[in-house]
Amino acid sequence: MKILLTGGAGFVGSACLRHLAAHGHEVMAYDSLSMGHAGAVGDLPLVVGDIADTEKLTTALREFGADAVMHFAAATYVGESVENPDFHYGNNIEGTRSLLNAMRAAGVQRLVFSSTCATYGMTDSATMSETTPQAPASPYARTKLAVEWMIRDFAHAYGMGFTILRYFNAAGADSDGQHGEDHRPENHLIPLVLDVALGKRAKIVVYGDDYPTPDGTCIRDYVHTEDLASAHLKAIEATTADTQNVFNIGTGNGQSVLEIIRTCEAVTGQTIPLAIGPRRPGDPPRLVADPSNIKNNLNWAPKYDIKKTVETAWNWHKAHPNGYPD
Repeated sequence: MKILLTGGAGFVGSACLRHLAAHGHEVMAYDSLSMGHAGAVGDLPLVVGDIADTEKLTTALREFGADAVMHFAAATYVGESVENPDFHYGNNIEGTRSLLNAMRAAGVQRLVFSSTCATYGMTDSATMSETTPQAPASPYARTKLAVEWMIRDFAHAYGMGFTILRYFNAAGADSDGQHGEDHRPENHLIPLVLDVALGKRAKIVVYGDDYPTPDGTCIRDYVHTEDLASAHLKAIEATTADTQNVFNIGTGNGQSVLEIIRTCEAVTGQTIPLAIGPRRPGDPPRLVADPSNIKNNLNWAPKYDIKKTVETAWNWHKAHPNGYPD
């Protein structure tokens, strides 16, 4: 299968790009490189372009002969979305509309969309299934939910099949140590904590310790990028022009911010200084997956626990303290 990946030079997109190629598919990354890195793509094909450029994206799909698209390209910073919702709505919603129209023009009928557990918002559920009510708590999450509905409407009207993957907190690095997380600025917890261990930060700030959780800090479900990639492989291979699937991707186990810090201390052998800061707007207390649907229907299961996930991240950050050279 020939698969074009928007945002294919990003953290999760490039992990999926490499995994698909390793399993016999022809792949192409399409990325503006505003957030992604050419080094994450390596020797695999890359078209540098913005998904808002419908004409260029259509040409890329046609010339590549794409059978399917994986859509990762998005603005993802929750705090930024609160401060600048215009950028997130324009990039995520208008960008996706451009992609869907390019797919229509190029005759591509299969799509896997990178959505998020953040669409569930502030819920009291211990774990979240695909039927958990969606009440997103940030502009970022609301754009993702809007895109989900846009995809459904385009699929109904124009004959497309889709699989929506709502995944939880992507983490870790490739097991060979060659590729990992490099956001600029970085806003994910594990690499921020590991920056303290590397001496790049003096301390880690914990945003809120008064949440209704056992230790007062937010709980998240951390899923390794190689596990995410294997789920995307199964999803795209199961998606036809008639598919309308939605799956959560997570481990089903959650760790609090303080638990992550303690795990990083155990892996690195260092004490991580911390300070307590105010809550961040739009942060739900708990986001943990119920992944039984994807386990039962696509025979997928995660292989990494949190300690192994942190170990792979630590190996990457030690070897690449400044990330990718580009």
